[in-house]
Amino acid sequence: MLLGLAPAAPAKAAAAPDPVAINQLPATATVGPRTRGANVLRAQVLLDRAHFSSGEIDGSYSRNLRLAIGGYQKLHQLKVTGAIDAATWALLAQDQAPVLGSYTITAEDVAGPYAVAPASMADKAKLPALGYANVLEALGERFHCSPALLKRLNPGKRMNRAGEQVVVPNVLAGAPLPKATALMVGRADGTLTLLDASGTPFAQFPASTGSAHDPLPYGQWKVTAVVRNPVYRYDPKLFWDARQNDAKAMIAAGPNNPVGVVWIELSKKHYGIHGTPEPGNIGKTQSHGCIRLTNWDALAVAGALARGASVLLQE
Repeated sequence: MLLGLAPAAPAKAAAAPDPVAINQLPATATVGPRTRGANVLRAQVLLDRAHFSSGEIDGSYSRNLRLAIGGYQKLHQLKVTGAIDAATWALLAQDQAPVLGSYTITAEDVAGPYAVAPASMADKAKLPALGYANVLEALGERFHCSPALLKRLNPGKRMNRAGEQVVVPNVLAGAPLPKATALMVGRADGTLTLLDASGTPFAQFPASTGSAHDPLPYGQWKVTAVVRNPVYRYDPKLFWDARQNDAKAMIAAGPNNPVGVVWIELSKKHYGIHGTPEPGNIGKTQSHGCIRLTNWDALAVAGALARGASVLLQE
């Protein structure tokens, strides 16, 4: 069942999106740096379905959202402002599927198993799997949003009860991502862009792209393998910030594995594109040289690429 319709929430309540209002929110209000709440949430969901991801959907305007808007505007030959104006809304609004939908929590959702991942690699290596910490985290990943947003959309709902019907971002209504022949990663803006056979960009995702200690290896590389649900082989010799007594370790697969749910191997040794156990930090924190995406964006990119695809890493 999809949500009903109602007038937009008053400005003072904008930080907590009104799930009843948002599906028919007028596509007229500008979304920019000072915008919060329902308009931003609507923009994030529509951009996600258009394959211009802002990362974790949370109802707040951020650098990641500005970059997603700018990439979408550039693709459609609009003025690139990073703010959604009338012309940008007009294009996004061609996607008329409801922005929010409902989901019924299942017995499998409740059962898990769930466990908080320990901090150290040695303790992680003792676990048979690196699964979700709780049902909120699992549902957040499924619907590309923060657990905090799920709570705000579902006041009073018991997220750990089978049969409970909850409000979720309707991200699964998007069209399948087309195949890509190449991708490029820009360190300066922190984005990964997919390109078609003509070199035209058609999808963009926020990424964490190295650091001063582990800079992005600029140049032209190739995709050599795509591994889903990878086991992570930790070698402290490869990390400048490893603990003194750290030893090599094998970390079991799972969404809270250090490289998330997929590893896209590059022809540059020890480097790849991968997921993360901390989607809220994408584009906001640094990496150890690899290209890190949210788990759902990493899976989308992996599904769009084939072995041998060209990878350009640039400033």
